[in-house]
Amino acid sequence: MAKIVNSWNEWDTLKRVIVGRPEGTNVPAPEPAWWYDLPLGGFPLGQWGPFPQEMVDAANEQMDYFVKQLEQRGVTVDRIDILPFMLNQPFSSPCGWTQLNAHGVNNVRDVTMIHGNYIIEATTVRRTRIYERFNLRSIFERYFKEDPECVHFAAPMPMLTDESYVKNYYYDYENTWTDEEKKQRLHNWEFQLTEKEPLWDAADAMRFGKDIFHQASCVTNKGGMDWLKRMFASLGLRLHHVLFDTPMDPNKPDNFHPWHIDVNLVPMRPGLAIYNPDWAPRTPELLELFKKNDWELIPAARPVRVHKNKVYLTGLYEGKSWISMNTFSIDPKTVCVEAGETAYCEQLDKLGFEVVPIPYEKVIPFGGALHCTTLDVYREGDCEDYFPNQIEGY
Repeated sequence: MAKIVNSWNEWDTLKRVIVGRPEGTNVPAPEPAWWYDLPLGGFPLGQWGPFPQEMVDAANEQMDYFVKQLEQRGVTVDRIDILPFMLNQPFSSPCGWTQLNAHGVNNVRDVTMIHGNYIIEATTVRRTRIYERFNLRSIFERYFKEDPECVHFAAPMPMLTDESYVKNYYYDYENTWTDEEKKQRLHNWEFQLTEKEPLWDAADAMRFGKDIFHQASCVTNKGGMDWLKRMFASLGLRLHHVLFDTPMDPNKPDNFHPWHIDVNLVPMRPGLAIYNPDWAPRTPELLELFKKNDWELIPAARPVRVHKNKVYLTGLYEGKSWISMNTFSIDPKTVCVEAGETAYCEQLDKLGFEVVPIPYEKVIPFGGALHCTTLDVYREGDCEDYFPNQIEGY
C-alpha cells in the first residue's frame, strides 16, 4: 500500500495536492461571524447568491492552467467534489440556527490542515462554512483506505450559537469604534468571536516541520489556539502563536480584522521566510526565535497588480492587495506566483528561486490565491527541527 499523506512544511518537493473549485461559490447570506456588502456587484447588504457564471468560467480557465503546470512537473492533482447543498441552498443546525446558503469549496486550505500523515479538520468559525469539510470527505476516505499510515481526525465540531459571537460587532466596527479603538482591539486579540468554544481556521497556520506558527486573528480565538497547542504537543510538535500589527499611515490601507496568515508570513525554504512589511509581526518571541535559529526574515516587495472586482469574497476592490504574497511552492527552489505581481516575481528571482508565473486574478475574488486554493498532501521529506533553539514558554 502506498504512502499518500506526508506534508511537513510549505516548501519540500511536492508530489500530490488537492485543488479547489470555483463552482458553487456564493456571496454568503449574513451571519454573526461575517457579512458582505457588495452593492456595485448587485449584492448590497442583506442580499446573497451565486457568483456570476462568467466569473466562474474565467476562474476555471486559470485554475485549469495552474493544474496543468503542476501536472507537467510530475505532481498528482486531486480536484475537490462539490456536494449539492453547496449550491445556494439553505441548511439548518440542531443547535437552533438556519443559514440561507453556504460559502463554496474553492479554498480548501481554510477548512483542513495536513501535517505529516495527519489530516485535521478545522472547526471553522462561520456558519456558512461549517459543512464545507464534507466536500473533501470522499478524497480523505480514499487516502485513509490506501495509506496505512494516514490518520484522519477532526477538532470538536462547534455549535456556533449566538453565544460564540460578540453581539453587534460589525455595527460597532462600522459605526462606533475609532481606528485607534480598532487597533487596540487587534492588539488585544478581540474580534467578533467570543471564547464560548474553541474556534480556528486551518489557513491561519504555517508549517515548519516540528514547529507550526498560527496567527491570532478574527478566525482563530484563544480557545482554538489552546486546543491546537495541546493537540500538537500530544504529537510531539510545537505550536506558536503570532499576532501581526497594522499601520496607521493614512497613505496605506489599514486592516484591523486579520484573516489568515498566508498574506503575512510565508516560509520559502529552510532559513528564509518573507513577511508583510505593512502587517509586521508584533509578537517579540517570534522575532527572537527566528533570530536565535539563524532564520532570515525579509520584507516582501509591495503588490503591483490593481484588482477591479465588484463581486468578491476576499477584500479586493479597486486597488492593490497583499494577496500578492499568497504563493505556492513546488520545491525549495521553485515557487508559483500570481503572474501580475511582477515586483514580487523579480524579488524572488533575485533570491535564487525559479518563479512560475500563474495568471490567477480571476480566481482571487472567490476567496484567495494560490496557497488558499491548494492543500498539499504529499511533499518529500520528513519532520525536521528547524528551530532547535527554543524560547521557554513560547
